[in-house]
Amino acid sequence: MDGRKRPRDGASSSDSFYTPKKQLADCRPPIPDFREWDVEGTCRFLREEGFAGDLEGKFRGVFVLLFLLFSIISRAPLGVRLQLLSSLKKLWQIFADAIKVFNDPIHGHIEMHPLLVRIIDTPQFQRLRYIKQLGGTYFVFPGACHNRFEHSIGVGHLAGRLVQALNERQPELLISPRDMLCVQIAGLCHDLGHGPFSHMFDGMFIPKMRPDYKWKHEMASVQMFDHMVKVNSLEPVMKEHGLVLPTDLLFIKEQIAGPLDPPHPGTWPYQGRSEEKGFLYEIVANKRNGIDVDKWDYFARDCYHLGIQNNFDYRRFLKFARVCEVDNKKHICTRDKEVGNLYDMFHTRNCLHRRAYQHKVGNIIETMITEALEKADKHIKILGSGGKIFSISTAIDDMEAYTKLTDHVFEQILYSSSKELAEARAILNNVVVRKLYKCVGQTQPKRPLDITMNNLLQWAKDVSVAKPRSGTDVTFQGEDFVISVIDMDYGMKEKNPINNVRFYCKNDPSKAIKIRKNQVSQLLPEKFAEQLIRVYCKRTDAKSLEAAKKYFVQWCINKDFIKPQSALCIEW
Repeated sequence: MDGRKRPRDGASSSDSFYTPKKQLADCRPPIPDFREWDVEGTCRFLREEGFAGDLEGKFRGVFVLLFLLFSIISRAPLGVRLQLLSSLKKLWQIFADAIKVFNDPIHGHIEMHPLLVRIIDTPQFQRLRYIKQLGGTYFVFPGACHNRFEHSIGVGHLAGRLVQALNERQPELLISPRDMLCVQIAGLCHDLGHGPFSHMFDGMFIPKMRPDYKWKHEMASVQMFDHMVKVNSLEPVMKEHGLVLPTDLLFIKEQIAGPLDPPHPGTWPYQGRSEEKGFLYEIVANKRNGIDVDKWDYFARDCYHLGIQNNFDYRRFLKFARVCEVDNKKHICTRDKEVGNLYDMFHTRNCLHRRAYQHKVGNIIETMITEALEKADKHIKILGSGGKIFSISTAIDDMEAYTKLTDHVFEQILYSSSKELAEARAILNNVVVRKLYKCVGQTQPKRPLDITMNNLLQWAKDVSVAKPRSGTDVTFQGEDFVISVIDMDYGMKEKNPINNVRFYCKNDPSKAIKIRKNQVSQLLPEKFAEQLIRVYCKRTDAKSLEAAKKYFVQWCINKDFIKPQSALCIEW
């Protein structure tokens, strides 16, 4: 019986378990064979794709060349083909040789565009090799010896990775190679303006020496960038690599320092790129919420060298970053499930400041170095442009002089034999041999205070006359105390930066949403900023220190500050 059964279509009589294939009509148009195209066929395809006019004319010349090239390769004798391919290989090698690979301990092997390499190989960028990333913190954490040089390379690398991720995920953003290159240059050059010992210079030294000059290292970065481009004749090189000047130079500087001219209310404040590409300004230095590649690098790099665990993984953020419309403006957003990780990121920032950047010993070492630079200021001569001589505090007015000002000024003073530098030399020698001012206590105001340099000097005098009720025969002068005020926050003073972040859901990645703090966790902080007030005593003998602690506690009572922990250990 079985032998008389007719086999199913497409099946053999020996294969009774054969499943017939589903027959579907192929309605797709035939795919054209581009190998058979001529020049006109190629240009016709471009016209059908929307390329016309001048653009078609430009493409026509390129495709004529390619058409002739491939015609030769396909029809020429083997020897000619091999010779032609060898020549093409040389052309590729010219470009490939210009690419340099940096072996970075944080990001691994980093490939750098030839233009970025040209920038790195300038004296203005190489200067960053001699500026410690963490300033005086290196005197507390022995591994924190890394410099602004490697951090800047890391930021340039991460800027490229983020803009590339956005371009691959959303080609409709029309991010051009010019945009990518400008973003990388901004990341690379964002710290060109740092002075000796990094934030100590613009946070302590310059405010003390030039209190009426509102100077920040970002301003100097823009000035140093202009100086670097000019003295190294980089404009022709930039044009060779496709940049449009001066528009792209303006774009780079705006990414570093924000709008260069005071914006008019209600208008787009930037000139380098239109509002349509405003999200590009959120990559290197994000003024909107503080989530940028600068933080990503220094979190990873500083934690690595400090020996502190980093709880934020920027690679995960890269996987979820995309641009969404927020109030008719384009901003970089991330997935809704990442909101907890972003709170962890800002908590990590706060922990780094508390445990390392604002360490009480590192803080006083930077204070002592600042005092030494203050005493040495007018005796250090730096040759600037036009043969003019500048001091440490005035070198910021001339980029040629500022290029020569790095951490080496510490050794310049320490190893000098000049009588004029004797006081400064003695202070730095005390730093080296660890004869440091001692912290006698830390407190907090009950509400944030706006504190000036004059306030700090007056407070030091107030401490010296705050004689405790218990009585002591030790007396002080205002010069015996140093007051340090530290602002601890999540990067936006008392504001919650996550309020300025927008998220998207998996089922609707184009819609930006806001996630409130109470929707995340009940364990998140209620406040996002606090002030710490530390008092140091320059007299380090045991009797003076014991008395200074009592003076400090009495001063806190007089000022109605929060009762310091040290008060619990003092007998009245």
